[in-house]
Amino acid sequence: MPGGRLTQQERQQIALGMADGLAYAEIARRLDRPTSTVTREVMRNGGPTAYRADLAHRATERRATRRRQATPRESQAPAQAHGRDPEAVREYEEVLTTVLIGTGTPKMMARVLTCLYTTDAGSLTASELVQRLQVSPASISKAIAFLESQGLVRRERDERRRERYVVDDDVWYQSMIASARGTTYFAEAARQGVSVLGPDTPAAQRLENIARFVDFVSESITRAAEQARDLLYTKPETTPDSPATPPSDHG
Repeated sequence: MPGGRLTQQERQQIALGMADGLAYAEIARRLDRPTSTVTREVMRNGGPTAYRADLAHRATERRATRRRQATPRESQAPAQAHGRDPEAVREYEEVLTTVLIGTGTPKMMARVLTCLYTTDAGSLTASELVQRLQVSPASISKAIAFLESQGLVRRERDERRRERYVVDDDVWYQSMIASARGTTYFAEAARQGVSVLGPDTPAAQRLENIARFVDFVSESITRAAEQARDLLYTKPETTPDSPATPPSDHG
């Protein structure tokens, strides 16, 4: 499997693959590259709809120049637990961050989430996040406030009375429920417009259809989250051919 940076020709092949609607895995297979390499390349250079090989190549060259200028020669990737490859971990963190950004998460919030998700403890203090990300405490505070408002992190105090930011097993469930609740509020607001605009008007009919659609999706999300909640607490099977299936009832 070839290593090193993508060549301009490889970037052109990625652009052609995206234009043909190929999945990242298929493009990667044709290039004999890891899927994560293709995913990271596309997400950090405009995303699936705006990726251009020439712009991506120039942007990569600029980033490499900045890194060479900013990084001291003696700096090395921090040691990793469990015998992990530090460079592989760094590359994966970059992939996860760019994917989160691609879903609409602001950049700093995505970086904080990635740090928390890839930490075995599932929690870090503000000072630990500052050290890992090399940003100001104010940036961390702003990011945490946003993530809390989205139900993606929570705070707790450790034995030394330090405030820790946590992504535990239940955070994704709570976030899904909060998201479903938010869409329910939108459906209610849409239906208020029906009576204001007149039930027989095109605008009111549009709002009513939107409300019905949102209600259905919201109920489906809530039901699926309840059914699958136990998966957040289940250790993966040791046999790779045993797919996890959500329990039929929670509790």
